[in-house]
Amino acid sequence: MHRERPVNRAETRLDHVTPYDRFAWSDVEIEHLLTTGAHQRDLIAYFGAQEYLELAALARKAAETVTADAPKVFVVPGIMGSQLGLRRTAPLPNDILWLDPIDIELGRLSALRVPGTAPIVSLGAMLWSYLRTKLHLRAAGFAAVFHDYDWRLGVDELGRALAERLRAEAPNPVMIVAHSLGGLVARAALRTAPMAHVSRVVLLGVPNFGSFAPVQALRGTYAVVRKLARLVKTDTAEVLARDVFNTFPSLYHMIPHASRHGGPDLFDASQWPQSDPRPRAELLAAARTLPSALAPADERFSVIVGVGQETVTAVSRRNDEFVYTITRRGDGTVPAISAQLPGANTYYARTAHSDLTREPAVATAVIDLLRKGRTRRLSDKWAGKSLARARITDQTLRLTHVEKVDWAHMEPEERRVFLQNLNEPPELRLRVPKAR
Repeated sequence: MHRERPVNRAETRLDHVTPYDRFAWSDVEIEHLLTTGAHQRDLIAYFGAQEYLELAALARKAAETVTADAPKVFVVPGIMGSQLGLRRTAPLPNDILWLDPIDIELGRLSALRVPGTAPIVSLGAMLWSYLRTKLHLRAAGFAAVFHDYDWRLGVDELGRALAERLRAEAPNPVMIVAHSLGGLVARAALRTAPMAHVSRVVLLGVPNFGSFAPVQALRGTYAVVRKLARLVKTDTAEVLARDVFNTFPSLYHMIPHASRHGGPDLFDASQWPQSDPRPRAELLAAARTLPSALAPADERFSVIVGVGQETVTAVSRRNDEFVYTITRRGDGTVPAISAQLPGANTYYARTAHSDLTREPAVATAVIDLLRKGRTRRLSDKWAGKSLARARITDQTLRLTHVEKVDWAHMEPEERRVFLQNLNEPPELRLRVPKAR
């Protein structure tokens, strides 16, 4: 039984304005700044010098492209790909909690618990990850807009919210480009009604049959959770997992099914290690039936699968811990076998999960798929015959990313690199097993 905690003033205070709150311009505002050259120093500090130059060039090209009669494309980010926080009354800026390292350092990540006492809302897409995709689409003549959302919530609930937005566009044609968890949200939305006016659906690195990254997040061994814990002065990654991340229904909705991957039944709490942090049995049980709430692929669907990256592709239990098998059969986060979706046109890119929304070659392929439903920019075949692998345990992962970070004394470039590389897996040497 998990009892509700009393209201924590640190979680809900609206008078604590940080530089990350003041910088939280919308995507439309930042596109304008990129086009005009205004606030160049601030944008370079945020994006980095080279990224700024490339985004500025894309923004200028997009601004020159007439999109008045163009089909609308909803860009749906993945998990952790939307800013979350609290609304403030103008002239104060909104209170960004995700991803504000100063608030995280102060312990305010606990405000993201579900259910919680703070009125958390989505406050726009994470532009480092998704602005490139939007600008590429606009420069190609599409009317691209973000559908950001509260990624902590369940896919079924999030799907209903996207469905409402899609229905509001009918009968005008619309398209969807969705990344990671966003693809499950899009499939849940399309399950609610036929929505014939949705003419194309392009899925990038979507865990259609799950990912082992949420398993590690629930165990407190995932790189993102561990690096965030380095910012918090008093809490460990295991505490953050137990008290915050383990309350997010979305993580449970991405747990892989044994029928696809083998191994233990991860929707059965008894199959998990007994040591903390442990998943919540009621959320595991509720997530088991998610596949029935997702639309199957039809002729509108195309998927782009990332391959060639070191990815957890299996898990087993040994004593009181999980052992993860790592191969190159995935994008670093989602195994290729999970991203593949029967009935959809399938293409492969040797690209990491987070770069599927940033790689120019993938962007041009996405544009082809929206226009024609097919592309020659990427291969539609992938052998995946490499036998090289490595194994790593919960215990070993708990030895990574343990040293605390003093955010106030980090150089601006160090801060930018830290935030943009949260999902930093351990470096392992994969080997081909010796024949017996």
